[in-house]
Amino acid sequence: MTGRISMTDPLAFDPRDGVSQCPYGAVPSGTRVRFTVRPRRAEGFSRLILSARFEGRGDAVVERSFPWTGVDGAWDRFQAELDTGDYVGLVWYAFRLEGIDGRSRTLGDYQLTVYDDQEAVPGWFGDGLTYQIFPDRFRRLSVPDPAGMVGGRQVHQSWDEEPVYRPDAHGEIRNRDFFGGSLAGVREKLPYLHALGVETIYFCPIFEGAENHRYGTGDYEQIDPMLGDEAEFRALCREAHGLGMRVMLDGVFNHSGYVSRYFNGDRSYPSAVPGAAQSTDSPFYPWYHFQHWPDRYDSWWGIYSLPAVNESEPSYLDYIIRGENSIVKRWLRAGADGWRLDVADELPDSFVHALHTAARSAKADAVVIGEVWEDGSNKIAYGVRRKHLLGGHCDGLMNYPFRGAALDYLLGGDAAAFRDAMEALRANYPPFAWHSAMNALGTHDTPRILTLLGMGSPCLDQSRDWRAAARLAPDRYAPARERLMAGLLLLYAFPGSPTLYYGDEAGMEGFEDPFNRRTYPWGREDPVLRRWTARLGRLRRTCAPLRRGDIVYEKAEGPLLAFWRTLGNRRVLAAVNAGDAPVDLPIPGPMTDRMTGELFPISGSRRMSVPLPPRTGRLLLPLPLRI
Repeated sequence: MTGRISMTDPLAFDPRDGVSQCPYGAVPSGTRVRFTVRPRRAEGFSRLILSARFEGRGDAVVERSFPWTGVDGAWDRFQAELDTGDYVGLVWYAFRLEGIDGRSRTLGDYQLTVYDDQEAVPGWFGDGLTYQIFPDRFRRLSVPDPAGMVGGRQVHQSWDEEPVYRPDAHGEIRNRDFFGGSLAGVREKLPYLHALGVETIYFCPIFEGAENHRYGTGDYEQIDPMLGDEAEFRALCREAHGLGMRVMLDGVFNHSGYVSRYFNGDRSYPSAVPGAAQSTDSPFYPWYHFQHWPDRYDSWWGIYSLPAVNESEPSYLDYIIRGENSIVKRWLRAGADGWRLDVADELPDSFVHALHTAARSAKADAVVIGEVWEDGSNKIAYGVRRKHLLGGHCDGLMNYPFRGAALDYLLGGDAAAFRDAMEALRANYPPFAWHSAMNALGTHDTPRILTLLGMGSPCLDQSRDWRAAARLAPDRYAPARERLMAGLLLLYAFPGSPTLYYGDEAGMEGFEDPFNRRTYPWGREDPVLRRWTARLGRLRRTCAPLRRGDIVYEKAEGPLLAFWRTLGNRRVLAAVNAGDAPVDLPIPGPMTDRMTGELFPISGSRRMSVPLPPRTGRLLLPLPLRI
């Protein structure tokens, strides 16, 4: 009787074990990949058939048969090779083990990412700390006068007021309330950012826009006047560069603002050049798709104030990317060092590739980071497998999978689940993308991490008024802070750029937008969190294994997560106990905790271990120190 079992058996084959697939993980085009499959000898298989589907070649399938090659103890060994040739894309492969009695067993499918490595990817972004600033809410030096600015803006007189969150008389939340944070305010705080260990400042949009978030761009050529002007931006970049920091801008190129010189839906831009909603003869008219001019048009997620653009329109491509003084090139030349692409999944691959090429031509070490919320190596958007990480597109992505796995772990999940999720990502991502990932515990699109760690959920079952007023009581705040400190240590110790959302180091709280976008509480920060974060920042800046080292997991069991970061003969051990009970971590020799200065083993103890109290983390360096 013929039997057929379809399964994934890590005992027979696991592409993440370092032996089954060589080389490990994603490979450059032209690599010959060797697979080792080891079924139990008792199963009696006599040959292995490799089936590889090259998705980017119209799903062409290559099938090869390989004989038995030897034994490893109680396991048979079969080895197969796959030549990737000049292919770039995903390969989906599987194995069929066959016995002389007609039995067969299938293992797979597995993903192999084959990327183009012809271009060197700048390494600076993934090495150091990124600090995300929502410009209107970080620092103001004076209360601005909104007269003459687009959008009918309201300015809060007090920095400590609550953002407007209730609908207006028309049932809309228009986001037209501003607090007046400015680029000059950021310049004033550059020494503070430097002391935190910041190496990249990532700005949410700074170009003119009617809303306080500025994701509906009004004019790509102008800094929003409430923030400053181009001269102020250039000065900020010069001073940041002088302190060893770079500047990344938010590129919102999938849509513009309804209130903009390009669409001009409310005619707030008096100009000799009409907007697309003013005239079908407008040079901007081809940028948009109207079902019925001028009142029905494609928009981002159906939000009328964010009309979607046609990214394939030649005049739009010239304006944003291809022209000699295009938006992408112009602001890099003005001092920016890279672009973060808003909703990268909603930009055509050809657009992202052209933008990447333009950025590198304007500044050789410019980086392009894409906003993607899932595994970016195999993401399908609008029915198309995206090329984000195949080379020549995005240099790295926002690592929301890291945030999800870390949050689950910190709230009581199993460390093994975090490890497995991250190892799956590491296996799928090219090395350049793995090390250039933008890792974060919170962003402007998520509730504040401290609130989530204290409340346990976004509390969407409560009213919006309840969420606006909610603050952590002391009995919730203390353990939430401990979890956050452990989570920050995990963040700073992990490969990729640790990304800190402004104010998380100060103990800011808040649920969804706009509660996660409150003003920075200057003078009312949590001193414990700030000291901890600054110490982590200094270590990230000075400890070479944390900047670029490989990762090897030491322990991932229950609440205990420990991994080594190694670079040559230098290494550091990160350990986190996310549980509510103390645990001990065995260590191979004497070590010191660089966060507290403690030495282990403890004097007088014969146990070669490190105690981890509940909800704590340690960065352990072997003695003598080699960082």
